[in-house]
Amino acid sequence: MLRDSRPAWPKAAAPPDGERRRPDLPEADPPQSDPPQSDPPGADPPGADPPEFDPKDKSLGGHRERLRRRFLDGGEAALPDYELLELILFAASPRGNVKPAAKRLIAEFGSLANVLAADPADLLRTEGIGLAAAAAIKAAAAAGVRLARQEASGRPVLNNYRKVVAFCRAAMGREPVEQFRVLYLDKQNRMIDDEIVQRGTVDHTPVYPREVAHGALNRGATAVLLVHNHPSGNPAPSDADIRMTKSLKEALAPIGVIVLDHLIVSAEGDTSFRSLGLL
Repeated sequence: MLRDSRPAWPKAAAPPDGERRRPDLPEADPPQSDPPQSDPPGADPPGADPPEFDPKDKSLGGHRERLRRRFLDGGEAALPDYELLELILFAASPRGNVKPAAKRLIAEFGSLANVLAADPADLLRTEGIGLAAAAAIKAAAAAGVRLARQEASGRPVLNNYRKVVAFCRAAMGREPVEQFRVLYLDKQNRMIDDEIVQRGTVDHTPVYPREVAHGALNRGATAVLLVHNHPSGNPAPSDADIRMTKSLKEALAPIGVIVLDHLIVSAEGDTSFRSLGLL
Protein backbone atom coordinates (compact mmCIF):
# COMPACT_ATOMS: atom_id res chain seq x y z
CA MET A 1 0.00 0.00 0.00
CA LEU A 2 1.39 3.30 -1.07
CA ARG A 3 1.55 6.18 1.39
CA ASP A 4 1.32 9.93 0.57
CA SER A 5 4.90 11.16 0.69
CA ARG A 6 3.90 14.86 0.71
CA PRO A 7 4.66 16.75 3.96
CA ALA A 8 1.69 17.31 6.19
CA TRP A 9 0.79 20.98 6.63
CA PRO A 10 -0.47 22.10 10.02
CA LYS A 11 -4.15 22.74 10.23
CA ALA A 12 -5.28 26.31 10.73
CA ALA A 13 -6.25 27.15 14.26
CA ALA A 14 -9.95 27.17 14.78
CA PRO A 15 -11.48 30.52 15.69
CA PRO A 16 -12.45 31.00 19.29
CA ASP A 17 -15.93 29.96 20.28
CA GLY A 18 -18.55 32.56 19.36
CA GLU A 19 -16.51 34.08 16.49
CA ARG A 20 -17.16 33.40 12.91
CA ARG A 21 -14.45 33.67 10.32
CA ARG A 22 -15.02 36.71 8.07
CA PRO A 23 -14.49 36.26 4.40
CA ASP A 24 -11.54 38.16 2.98
CA LEU A 25 -12.61 41.62 1.68
CA PRO A 26 -11.21 43.26 -1.39
CA GLU A 27 -8.87 46.21 -0.76
CA ALA A 28 -10.63 49.58 -0.81
CA ASP A 29 -9.79 52.02 -3.55
CA PRO A 30 -7.61 55.01 -2.43
CA PRO A 31 -9.62 58.18 -1.65
CA GLN A 32 -10.15 60.43 -4.61
CA SER A 33 -9.69 64.22 -4.27
CA ASP A 34 -12.52 66.47 -5.37
CA PRO A 35 -12.09 67.91 -8.84
CA PRO A 36 -10.94 71.59 -8.83
CA GLN A 37 -13.79 74.03 -8.77
CA SER A 38 -13.88 76.70 -11.45
CA ASP A 39 -14.35 80.31 -10.34
CA PRO A 40 -17.77 81.76 -11.02
CA PRO A 41 -17.98 84.37 -13.77
CA GLY A 42 -16.85 87.80 -12.58
CA ALA A 43 -14.84 86.50 -9.60
CA ASP A 44 -11.59 88.22 -8.66
CA PRO A 45 -8.47 86.39 -9.89
CA PRO A 46 -6.40 84.50 -7.27
CA GLY A 47 -4.26 86.84 -5.16
CA ALA A 48 -6.36 89.94 -5.93
CA ASP A 49 -6.86 92.35 -3.04
CA PRO A 50 -10.42 92.37 -1.66
CA PRO A 51 -12.37 95.62 -2.10
CA GLU A 52 -11.73 98.11 0.69
CA PHE A 53 -15.40 98.64 1.35
CA ASP A 54 -18.85 97.92 0.10
CA PRO A 55 -20.32 101.07 -1.50
CA LYS A 56 -23.75 99.91 -0.37
CA ASP A 57 -22.68 99.63 3.26
CA LYS A 58 -24.80 102.11 5.23
CA SER A 59 -22.97 101.59 8.54
CA LEU A 60 -20.68 104.16 10.17
CA GLY A 61 -17.69 102.24 8.79
CA GLY A 62 -19.12 102.48 5.31
CA HIS A 63 -19.63 106.24 5.73
CA ARG A 64 -16.02 106.70 6.79
CA GLU A 65 -14.69 104.77 3.81
CA ARG A 66 -16.90 106.65 1.36
CA LEU A 67 -15.71 109.95 2.84
CA ARG A 68 -12.06 108.91 2.55
CA ARG A 69 -12.58 107.77 -1.03
CA ARG A 70 -14.28 111.04 -2.01
CA PHE A 71 -11.43 113.03 -0.49
CA LEU A 72 -8.69 110.99 -2.15
CA ASP A 73 -10.44 111.08 -5.52
CA GLY A 74 -11.53 114.73 -5.50
CA GLY A 75 -9.26 116.52 -3.04
CA GLU A 76 -10.34 119.05 -0.45
CA ALA A 77 -12.75 120.72 -2.89
CA ALA A 78 -14.88 117.55 -2.87
CA LEU A 79 -15.80 117.98 0.81
CA PRO A 80 -17.53 120.74 2.77
CA ASP A 81 -15.73 122.05 5.82
CA TYR A 82 -17.50 119.82 8.34
CA GLU A 83 -16.64 116.65 6.39
CA LEU A 84 -12.99 117.66 6.13
CA LEU A 85 -13.10 118.14 9.89
CA GLU A 86 -14.67 114.68 10.21
CA LEU A 87 -11.61 113.19 8.50
CA ILE A 88 -9.40 114.83 11.12
CA LEU A 89 -11.58 113.56 13.96
CA PHE A 90 -11.50 109.98 12.64
CA ALA A 91 -7.93 109.74 13.96
CA ALA A 92 -9.15 110.62 17.46
CA SER A 93 -12.22 108.37 17.40
CA PRO A 94 -11.72 105.00 15.65
CA ARG A 95 -15.40 104.20 16.20
CA GLY A 96 -18.51 106.22 16.57
CA ASN A 97 -20.21 109.04 14.71
CA VAL A 98 -18.07 112.21 14.69
CA LYS A 99 -20.31 114.19 12.33
CA PRO A 100 -22.28 115.91 15.15
CA ALA A 101 -19.04 117.01 16.83
CA ALA A 102 -17.64 118.33 13.52
CA LYS A 103 -20.80 120.34 12.80
CA ARG A 104 -20.85 121.63 16.39
CA LEU A 105 -17.27 122.90 16.08
CA ILE A 106 -18.00 124.72 12.80
CA ALA A 107 -21.07 126.35 14.36
CA GLU A 108 -19.17 127.26 17.54
CA PHE A 109 -16.10 128.83 15.89
CA GLY A 110 -17.60 130.02 12.61
CA SER A 111 -15.31 128.28 10.09
CA LEU A 112 -12.86 125.43 9.65
CA ALA A 113 -9.97 127.92 9.69
CA ASN A 114 -11.12 129.26 13.05
CA VAL A 115 -11.42 125.73 14.44
CA LEU A 116 -7.84 124.93 13.41
CA ALA A 117 -6.60 128.19 14.93
CA ALA A 118 -8.59 127.85 18.16
CA ASP A 119 -6.90 127.59 21.52
CA PRO A 120 -6.85 123.98 22.80
CA ALA A 121 -8.65 125.06 25.97
CA ASP A 122 -11.50 126.48 23.89
CA LEU A 123 -11.72 123.27 21.86
CA LEU A 124 -11.93 121.19 25.02
CA ARG A 125 -14.88 123.23 26.23
CA THR A 126 -16.87 122.11 23.19
CA GLU A 127 -19.29 119.23 23.76
CA GLY A 128 -17.95 115.96 22.39
CA ILE A 129 -14.33 117.15 22.11
CA GLY A 130 -11.80 115.47 24.35
CA LEU A 131 -8.04 115.52 24.57
CA ALA A 132 -7.53 113.19 21.57
CA ALA A 133 -9.82 115.24 19.32
CA ALA A 134 -8.24 118.55 20.35
CA ALA A 135 -4.76 117.13 19.74
CA ALA A 136 -5.79 115.84 16.29
CA ILE A 137 -7.14 119.26 15.31
CA LYS A 138 -4.03 121.12 16.49
CA ALA A 139 -1.75 118.55 14.83
CA ALA A 140 -3.51 119.16 11.50
CA ALA A 141 -3.07 122.91 11.95
CA ALA A 142 0.62 122.51 12.85
CA ALA A 143 1.21 120.35 9.76
CA GLY A 144 -0.28 123.09 7.59
CA VAL A 145 2.00 125.72 9.14
CA ARG A 146 5.07 123.53 8.63
CA LEU A 147 4.16 122.98 5.00
CA ALA A 148 3.77 126.75 4.50
CA ARG A 149 7.11 127.40 6.22
CA GLN A 150 8.86 124.84 4.02
CA GLU A 151 7.50 126.52 0.89
CA ALA A 152 8.62 129.92 2.18
CA SER A 153 12.19 128.74 2.77
CA GLY A 154 15.11 128.13 0.44
CA ARG A 155 14.54 131.03 -1.96
CA PRO A 156 15.21 134.78 -1.62
CA VAL A 157 12.28 136.36 0.19
CA LEU A 158 11.66 139.01 -2.47
CA ASN A 159 11.37 136.31 -5.16
CA ASN A 160 9.03 134.22 -3.03
CA TYR A 161 7.05 136.92 -1.31
CA ARG A 162 3.51 135.57 -1.47
CA LYS A 163 4.59 132.24 0.01
CA VAL A 164 6.37 134.07 2.82
CA VAL A 165 3.19 136.05 3.49
CA ALA A 166 1.14 132.82 3.33
CA PHE A 167 3.40 131.25 5.95
CA CYS A 168 3.07 134.26 8.26
CA ARG A 169 -0.70 134.33 7.92
CA ALA A 170 -0.95 130.59 8.55
CA ALA A 171 1.32 130.83 11.59
CA MET A 172 -0.20 133.86 13.31
CA GLY A 173 -2.92 135.54 11.25
CA ARG A 174 -5.73 134.21 13.47
CA GLU A 175 -4.00 134.40 16.83
CA PRO A 176 -6.22 136.02 19.50
CA VAL A 177 -3.40 138.21 20.87
CA GLU A 178 -0.63 140.14 19.15
CA GLN A 179 2.63 138.33 18.43
CA PHE A 180 5.86 139.76 17.11
CA ARG A 181 7.86 137.40 14.90
CA VAL A 182 11.26 137.90 13.28
CA LEU A 183 12.40 136.10 10.13
CA TYR A 184 16.22 136.06 10.08
CA LEU A 185 17.74 136.23 6.58
CA ASP A 186 21.16 135.46 5.09
CA LYS A 187 23.11 137.49 2.50
CA GLN A 188 20.84 136.18 -0.28
CA ASN A 189 17.76 137.17 1.77
CA ARG A 190 16.86 133.53 2.33
CA MET A 191 15.24 132.59 5.62
CA ILE A 192 17.68 131.11 8.13
CA ASP A 193 15.25 130.88 11.01
CA ASP A 194 12.14 132.48 12.49
CA GLU A 195 11.31 133.27 16.09
CA ILE A 196 8.46 134.75 18.10
CA VAL A 197 10.23 137.35 20.23
CA GLN A 198 7.17 138.74 22.04
CA ARG A 199 3.54 138.00 22.81
CA GLY A 200 1.29 140.81 23.96
CA THR A 201 -2.36 141.72 24.32
CA VAL A 202 -5.17 142.01 21.80
CA ASP A 203 -3.86 145.37 20.56
CA HIS A 204 -0.26 145.79 21.71
CA THR A 205 3.05 143.92 21.76
CA PRO A 206 6.15 145.42 23.40
CA VAL A 207 9.26 144.85 21.27
CA TYR A 208 12.80 145.41 22.53
CA PRO A 209 15.42 146.15 19.86
CA ARG A 210 18.16 144.40 21.84
CA GLU A 211 16.26 141.08 21.60
CA VAL A 212 16.03 141.36 17.80
CA ALA A 213 19.69 142.40 17.55
CA HIS A 214 20.77 139.51 19.79
CA GLY A 215 18.83 137.01 17.66
CA ALA A 216 20.30 138.34 14.42
CA LEU A 217 23.89 138.22 15.71
CA ASN A 218 23.50 134.70 17.09
CA ARG A 219 22.30 133.44 13.70
CA GLY A 220 24.71 135.41 11.53
CA ALA A 221 21.78 137.17 9.85
CA THR A 222 22.41 140.18 7.64
CA ALA A 223 18.74 141.17 7.32
CA VAL A 224 15.44 140.64 9.11
CA LEU A 225 11.82 140.62 8.09
CA LEU A 226 9.56 141.80 10.91
CA VAL A 227 6.05 140.41 11.27
CA HIS A 228 3.23 141.00 13.68
CA ASN A 229 -0.49 140.29 13.65
CA HIS A 230 -3.60 142.35 14.29
CA PRO A 231 -6.27 140.25 16.03
CA SER A 232 -8.84 142.91 15.14
CA GLY A 233 -8.64 141.79 11.50
CA ASN A 234 -7.56 145.18 10.13
CA PRO A 235 -3.96 144.92 8.88
CA ALA A 236 -3.43 148.68 8.50
CA PRO A 237 -0.38 149.95 10.45
CA SER A 238 -0.95 152.19 13.45
CA ASP A 239 1.19 155.18 14.39
CA ALA A 240 2.73 153.02 17.14
CA ASP A 241 3.62 150.36 14.56
CA ILE A 242 5.37 152.94 12.38
CA ARG A 243 7.35 154.39 15.33
CA MET A 244 8.38 150.93 16.53
CA THR A 245 9.59 149.94 13.04
CA LYS A 246 11.68 153.11 12.79
CA SER A 247 13.31 152.47 16.18
CA LEU A 248 14.18 148.88 15.22
CA LYS A 249 15.69 150.00 11.93
CA GLU A 250 17.87 152.54 13.70
CA ALA A 251 18.96 150.06 16.39
CA LEU A 252 19.97 147.37 13.88
CA ALA A 253 21.82 149.58 11.41
CA PRO A 254 25.01 149.92 13.52
CA ILE A 255 25.50 146.12 13.58
CA GLY A 256 24.97 145.83 9.82
CA VAL A 257 21.50 144.25 9.90
CA ILE A 258 18.91 145.59 7.45
CA VAL A 259 15.17 145.67 8.07
CA LEU A 260 13.97 144.31 4.75
CA ASP A 261 10.27 144.75 5.47
CA HIS A 262 7.65 144.77 8.18
CA LEU A 263 4.48 142.75 7.54
CA ILE A 264 1.19 143.04 9.38
CA VAL A 265 -1.04 139.98 8.96
CA SER A 266 -4.56 139.16 10.04
CA ALA A 267 -7.41 136.82 9.22
CA GLU A 268 -8.62 139.37 6.66
CA GLY A 269 -5.42 140.30 4.84
CA ASP A 270 -1.89 141.65 5.09
CA THR A 271 0.08 144.87 4.69
CA SER A 272 3.71 145.49 3.74
CA PHE A 273 5.55 148.55 5.07
CA ARG A 274 7.86 148.32 2.07
CA SER A 275 4.99 148.46 -0.40
CA LEU A 276 3.53 151.46 1.47
CA GLY A 277 6.84 153.35 1.30
CA LEU A 278 7.26 153.28 5.10
CA LEU A 279 10.78 151.77 4.93
